[in-house]
Amino acid sequence: MKITNQTTIKKEVSLQGVGLHTGQSVTLTFKPAPVNHGFCFKRMDLEGQPVIPADAALVTDTDRGTSLEKNGVVIQTSEHVLAACVGLGIDNILMELNASEPPIMDGSSKFFVEALEKAGLEEQDAPRQEFIVEEVISFKDDATGSEIIVMPADEYQVTTMVDFGTKVLGTQNAYLNSMSDFKKEISDSRTFSFLHELEALLSNGLIKGGDLNNAIVYVDKELSPETMEKLKEAFGKNEISVKPNGILDNLTLHYPNEAARHKLLDVIGDLALVGTHIRGKVIANKPGHSINTQFAKKLAKIIKLEKRNKVPKFDLNKPPLYDVTEIMNRLPHRPPFLLVDKIYELTDKSVIGTKNVTMNEPFFVGHFPGKPVMPGVLQIEAMAQTGGILALSTVEDPENYLTYFIKIDNVKFKQQVVPGDTLIFKLELITPIRRGICHMQGYAYANDKLACEAELMAQIVKTK
Repeated sequence: MKITNQTTIKKEVSLQGVGLHTGQSVTLTFKPAPVNHGFCFKRMDLEGQPVIPADAALVTDTDRGTSLEKNGVVIQTSEHVLAACVGLGIDNILMELNASEPPIMDGSSKFFVEALEKAGLEEQDAPRQEFIVEEVISFKDDATGSEIIVMPADEYQVTTMVDFGTKVLGTQNAYLNSMSDFKKEISDSRTFSFLHELEALLSNGLIKGGDLNNAIVYVDKELSPETMEKLKEAFGKNEISVKPNGILDNLTLHYPNEAARHKLLDVIGDLALVGTHIRGKVIANKPGHSINTQFAKKLAKIIKLEKRNKVPKFDLNKPPLYDVTEIMNRLPHRPPFLLVDKIYELTDKSVIGTKNVTMNEPFFVGHFPGKPVMPGVLQIEAMAQTGGILALSTVEDPENYLTYFIKIDNVKFKQQVVPGDTLIFKLELITPIRRGICHMQGYAYANDKLACEAELMAQIVKTK
């Protein structure tokens, strides 16, 4: 069954382990989160317990994993746990950590998937946000030859093609045609390293939590007695040997192409930083955390722009749902301060209204008379009045209520509004109305472009 609403987990669940790069003991607790919360990490070990969103804009380091940083607070190796959340179709979750890095477990997403399934999924009362890919989007790193594209498809699919340039591993491919197969096909694919990389990491103290149970080590060079002794000491083993397939012992590959499958897992985890579900096919050639996260940043910008410029489509010549007379029955405002003319759509979560801006508006007399421009504050007021229709539609007798604004955030003006323009307002609930508090995201469009946007919060108050 296709999920159309957002989801979270039913109850909290915890795992313990060590961080791969820090070697620190760490507890990770997954907790349910409200709608539109997304994926967030919370550092329980720091003063104020700061929250770091899983956001591509916060990526600061992609060497041996994807690190996020906000206000000096870091989350390392975020990709495996994020891949598990995406793979199970989760939208909103809080991940509490008492260290900077989630536990590495066995180097895959398997244990995170098992924990989240144990917690169970719960559908929420809000539509799922999804980016539907309508044209090919690509990103290429000329220096490495790495390239990622996403093209239209009926669901989220990922293919990885990797060329490691070594005899022991060579070229591998992996694919996932449906996210419903993530658990079975991808989640248990473990992280890996080449011997020459491992030597450098050990020498620099960068892989303190590693052992032969959470990283496949491909031997791409001759194993000297000196290196053998270093590995024995690092992994606490009396003996270490190389298997015929070129990996260090103590591990058996789950799949011949496990390395390519793990790269696919990393792509899913890194693209989780886009912040919305993707409906499209991703093809990644020689992927890595650097190009994955650069592509995630590009996608996030495209999605943000598309959302802002998604002008509501309806026939302005058709009779409205409410004309100005019906609006005055529902709102206390009157001319010249009634700034919305018609309401075209109204649901329990959104509203669309319009205002025809004419030269006869009283504010044009004094606001730049030689070059009339609608004041930005009045654009926001018109948007707020449209939102008032949405807020008051939740009560049986709207004429006996008023909406008072508590807060206005993130106001941005994108273009001038002048006489002759038709403003189209769209407001959507950010969270369900509770205790009379209405929290909305508002957009105003003119000439098929975004004119302004704002986040509005109002309280519904009974007057009689």
